[in-house]
Amino acid sequence: MGLVSGIFLGMIFGIAVMAGWKHMMRYRSTKRVAKAVDIKLLGSLNRDDLKKICGDNFPEWISFPAFEQVKWLNKQLSKLWPFIADAATMVVKESVEPLLEDYRPPGITSLKFSKFSLGTVPPKIEGIRVQSLKKGQIIMDIDFRWGGDPSIILGVEAALVASIPIQLKDLEVYTVIRVIFQLAEEIPCISAVVVALLSEPKPKIDYVLKAVGGSLTAIPGLSDMIDDTVHSIVTDMLQWPHRIVVPIGGIPVDTSELELKPQGKLTVTVVKANELKNMEMIGKSDPYVVLYIRPVFKVKSAVVENNLNPVWDQTFELIAEDKETQTLILEVFDQDIGQDKRLGITKVPLIELEAETWKEMELRLLPSLDMLKIKDKKDRGTLTIKVLYHEFNKEEQLAALEEEKRILEERKKLKEAGVIGSTMDALDGAASLVGSGVGMVGTGIGAGVGLVGTGVGAGVGIVGSSIGAVGTGLSKAGKFMGRTFTGQSSKRSGSSTPVNNVQENGGAKPL
Repeated sequence: MGLVSGIFLGMIFGIAVMAGWKHMMRYRSTKRVAKAVDIKLLGSLNRDDLKKICGDNFPEWISFPAFEQVKWLNKQLSKLWPFIADAATMVVKESVEPLLEDYRPPGITSLKFSKFSLGTVPPKIEGIRVQSLKKGQIIMDIDFRWGGDPSIILGVEAALVASIPIQLKDLEVYTVIRVIFQLAEEIPCISAVVVALLSEPKPKIDYVLKAVGGSLTAIPGLSDMIDDTVHSIVTDMLQWPHRIVVPIGGIPVDTSELELKPQGKLTVTVVKANELKNMEMIGKSDPYVVLYIRPVFKVKSAVVENNLNPVWDQTFELIAEDKETQTLILEVFDQDIGQDKRLGITKVPLIELEAETWKEMELRLLPSLDMLKIKDKKDRGTLTIKVLYHEFNKEEQLAALEEEKRILEERKKLKEAGVIGSTMDALDGAASLVGSGVGMVGTGIGAGVGLVGTGVGAGVGIVGSSIGAVGTGLSKAGKFMGRTFTGQSSKRSGSSTPVNNVQENGGAKPL
């Protein structure tokens, strides 16, 4: 009887254990499904949704990465870097050194690398994001960071100053690189690669300048000159919409569709300024305005002497390549003997402009566009302008592209002939007639271009005899065209601002 009872109770206990186990498994499965549903719903929420749910208790450490992590690529890059650095050193030096020479500011007669090495610390790729997959194209953004140990020494020469070696230390680069792969049907399946730095977030390039065996004060304003040169190169050559197009594969391909093209024309009337800051010990500042979209195509207003509330009422025309990302920059300077002082700067994003509609603006002048580095944040006055954006049709676009190429070719000829030292010099002094004489798209100054070439040729022929004769010959060529263009003589011996001169009697409109 006891045996039967034991068997019976054991069976009941076993059945109860099995039923309890099955119930527990069903409960855990239900909880896992509910948790997976909750996680999926949370995964679909963005930062704003979570802030609405959590309120003040929202944890700031929560991130929403837009880039895919590529740790494997950084590991391989660290192993390959010694070989990449050696191979890239010569390529970078040969590519960047001509740009330094072209963009070096007036006041510096030579700017070259004395030593260049990329160092031993490899860059780091924080992430990669595939932006879009179009037919025949892959667009990719790369979050690039580099706090390396390169050895970079610049040989800087100026008038009456021996060569000063300037070392760039503590170089740091933080930017997002856009890479566009143009696909092809033949191996290697990529016909061209487009590389550019995105304008947002703004590329950050930090470094410290140190004179080797000398002092930076030997050339007044040297640090600012080098900073401006670096900024101009990055803005005008590498920052989107500007880009580098590299054909790949050895097969001839048409890359014209990948290259930057003029998109529209910006007509800017500089009306007046109010309550400018006085930078003079005696009297008042002599203000003028520099405006540009691309640093290589700056234009300059007339100088209004001894006035803190100047009126210019001058009109200029500039070419825009990408209305969505480009910005009109306006700087007000005080003309002075030696280096001009900046009174204020402001900007107008082109995306804020409506096509074919005049817009009048009163802009507040700032000490700098990067206010984090400025201690003196006092008011610098205002600048009033009128702006009109005109979008090109196909014919106007092609004509504008040809005019830009023509201007750069003329500057190149002047540089080769020794009339100017760098491309930026062509924006000041006697060579300003190159930009002014060619004129804007649709102005129809066909004869004017020929006269510019004649005037430049005559000026070049006189270089061996007298530099002053060059300025005289160019000035005569400009007057013969119906406009006055200044030579090298002015109130000061040389301009620190690479811009086109515009006289009181008319607003020249160079590209």
